[in-house]
Amino acid sequence: MKHHRIARLAAAAVAAAIALTASGCSLESSGDGDTVKVVIGYQSKTINTVTAGTLLKAKGFLEQRLNDLSAHGGPKYAVEWQDYDTGAPITAQMVAEKIDIGSMGDYPLLINGSRTQANERSQTELVSITGYNPKGALNMVVVAPDSKAQAINDLAGQKVSASVGSAGHGTLVQALTRAHIDPKTGVEVLNQQPQIGSSALESGQVAALSQFVAWPGLLVFQNKAKLLYDGAELNVPTFHGVVARRDYAKQHPEVLDAFLRAQLDATDFIHKQPLEAAELVAEGSGLPQEVVYLYNGPGGTSFDTTLKPKLLDAFKADVPYLKSIGDFADLDIDKFVDDTALRKAFQESGANYDAALGNNANPAPVTGIDPLTNRPTDNPAQAGEIWFTGSAATQPAADPTSLLRAIKQARAQGKTVRAAYVPDAELGTRWFADKAIWVRDGDTYLPFTTPAAAQRYLTQHPSGAVVGYDQAITEVRQ
Repeated sequence: MKHHRIARLAAAAVAAAIALTASGCSLESSGDGDTVKVVIGYQSKTINTVTAGTLLKAKGFLEQRLNDLSAHGGPKYAVEWQDYDTGAPITAQMVAEKIDIGSMGDYPLLINGSRTQANERSQTELVSITGYNPKGALNMVVVAPDSKAQAINDLAGQKVSASVGSAGHGTLVQALTRAHIDPKTGVEVLNQQPQIGSSALESGQVAALSQFVAWPGLLVFQNKAKLLYDGAELNVPTFHGVVARRDYAKQHPEVLDAFLRAQLDATDFIHKQPLEAAELVAEGSGLPQEVVYLYNGPGGTSFDTTLKPKLLDAFKADVPYLKSIGDFADLDIDKFVDDTALRKAFQESGANYDAALGNNANPAPVTGIDPLTNRPTDNPAQAGEIWFTGSAATQPAADPTSLLRAIKQARAQGKTVRAAYVPDAELGTRWFADKAIWVRDGDTYLPFTTPAAAQRYLTQHPSGAVVGYDQAITEVRQ
């Protein structure tokens, strides 16, 4: 019965999103008179789409590219930005031919491709990636701060809030399945928008919330939740990408080209000016800058536009999810994906697409010299950052133990930490140092995102012991 209920909820969510089209822009988004209109659907709070949304809008890169076209004899262009909480309403507007280019997570992209293919004018294509995590850490499950749950298994028989059809829901389904809990009958999924689900968690109406970035990090940062399950445990890439209506791209290829070149501009900017980018995204999304920098800063999301084979393989493996939540048409990923326009944008920008395609390293790792140890931060699995209050730059740390020492030294000097970031010792997920589960093993301190991860380490290393964050700072040797 719950399987049918979830299917009905998914269908209702899509139907409700389609209803939004009644108040959208005009049907003909190709333009009026001498002005060509392009409507962009984005999610300001889904901050792994910022290079195609919030940051792109704030920097005006698209408008600059289009103005250049106009200055060289082309028509005038008008850009309309439409902000949504999830990918579902963007897809609904694309079905109605009212959004021309949109960005969303991998599971919503599946639904987008499935829903839009019935009508030739609404058919979409996946044209670029905004950002990805190679292990799946973009989606997480959080519980209330006082929850006794220690692992995903503890959610059996409980109510869990998720946006059905979202990337966060997809991760929940996979996590429960791996824990041998039937995602259709083993838990009761409440189909809720992230804000509603956050309130439901805070009021105790649900035992957990499964969502996409930046919701888990935001709630943990606000001390309204603690992390139960890190999506990186799945070890399956998760990503966000850009879709364009084929009909619009055929009529206005120069607009799609300008968009993708502008996305490359935004990607380059976030790599070179991560703190400034985080400030702009914070202003545009209403999220705390510390939360934005957790995901958008060095060592966080891999902001890489290329359509990597490993991402597409994971995408293909996600296709059965469509059938699990409702009556969705089959989607041929190979036909849905087209990197032709992106390759052209790379060539025009003087960049090598194939070189970028073959590079699987995070293009923006933590860099610099650890001032405490004078060692380079050349190990992405260990390097962290400290952001001191009043500082216009972060201080790198070669490893978590050195980061604790630096904070201890800073406290003795009267400095305060605005935020500190460390990679999980098992999964590599970038996380808040003061929200991590710390394990002391000899003179070494290891941070973990979840109690389950810490326990896995302790099982293999009985010499270790869990310590509090402040305790670790107090006792770490200088």
